[in-house]
Amino acid sequence: MPDSLKHSVRWDTAVGALLVVLLLCSFAFVDNFGNALNLSFLIGNTLPIAIIALPMTMLVISGEVDLSVGSTVGLSGAVMGALWNNGMAIETIIPICLLLGVVCGLVNGLLVTRLGLPSLAVTIGTMAAYRGIAQIVLGSDSVTDFPSQYLDFGAGRFGDSFVPYAALPFAVLLAIAVVVLHATRMGRSLFATGANEEAARFAGVRVKRLKLSMFVTTGLLSALTGVFWALHYASARYDNATGLELSVIAAVLLGGIDFDGGKGTLGGAIAGVFLLGTLQNVMSLLNVSAQSQIVVTGVLLVISVLAPRVGRQIAQARSRKRTAEAAT
Repeated sequence: MPDSLKHSVRWDTAVGALLVVLLLCSFAFVDNFGNALNLSFLIGNTLPIAIIALPMTMLVISGEVDLSVGSTVGLSGAVMGALWNNGMAIETIIPICLLLGVVCGLVNGLLVTRLGLPSLAVTIGTMAAYRGIAQIVLGSDSVTDFPSQYLDFGAGRFGDSFVPYAALPFAVLLAIAVVVLHATRMGRSLFATGANEEAARFAGVRVKRLKLSMFVTTGLLSALTGVFWALHYASARYDNATGLELSVIAAVLLGGIDFDGGKGTLGGAIAGVFLLGTLQNVMSLLNVSAQSQIVVTGVLLVISVLAPRVGRQIAQARSRKRTAEAAT
C-alpha cells in the first residue's frame, strides 16, 4: 500500500473514531442532543457543508481550491428570491439557479486553467464579486413566501425520525462522488494531477479540462446548496451562507485531504464534515457564542493543516533513522 494511502487511511480512522467518541459523549452528557428534532437540525444544518464538500474534496485533491462557494450559495439564493418576487414559477427558477452556478464555476475555472492564475487569488476575488452581485440583485430584502411543499422538503423529515428529506438526494450525490473519485479513471487522474501535475500531463491526463470540470461541478453544487439553503431556512437573502467557505475548507482538511493535493479520501472528508457539524451543534446546545464557534472552526482549520504535515515529518525522520541503523 502506498505511503500516501496509508496516511489517508490512518487519518480517516482517527477522524472517524473521534466522531464516534464525540457522538457517544454528546448522547451521554449533553441535554437534548439525542432528541430526534435536534438530530434532524444537526443533519439539516450540516448538509450545506456536506454537499459542497463533495466537489471541494476532488478540487483540493487536484491541487486547487474554491473560496467563492459561500458567495455562490448567496448569489443563487438571491436570484431565486428575486425571480420569485417577479412571479416566475419555482420549477423554472431552480434550473436557472443551477445554470448560474455552472457559469460561476466556469468563470473561476477559465481564469485558473486558461490564464494560469492561482485559484486562491482568483476565488478570493470572485468571492467578493459574487456576493456583491447578490446584493445588487436582491438588495436587503428577505424572501420567505416560497411554495409550502418546497419549504416542507427543505426543512421536513421522514415521519417521527431524525432523517431529513434532503438527506436522500445527498446520499445519491455521495454515492456518485465516491464512485467517481475512488473507482474511475477520472478519480485516478485527479490524484495524479494533485501529486505531480507535470507528470500527469505527460501520462496523458488533460489537466486543464479536468480542473475546469471540477470548478464547474463545484459551482453547480454550490448553486444547488443555495436553493436548499433558501428552502431549509425559509429565507432568501443576499448574505445567505456568509462564511460557509471557511466551514467547508476546515471540514475537508480536517478529514485528511492534503491542501497540497494528491492525498485523501472522500470518506475522511465526510467524517470531517460531520465531526465539525456535531461539534457546532453541541456548542450551540451548551450556549457557546457564535463568535466562539468561529474561533473553534479556525483553530481546527490550523490543526487540520498542521497535524498531517507534522505526522509525515515524524514518519520520515523515523524512516531515515531506521535506514541509517540498518546501514550500520
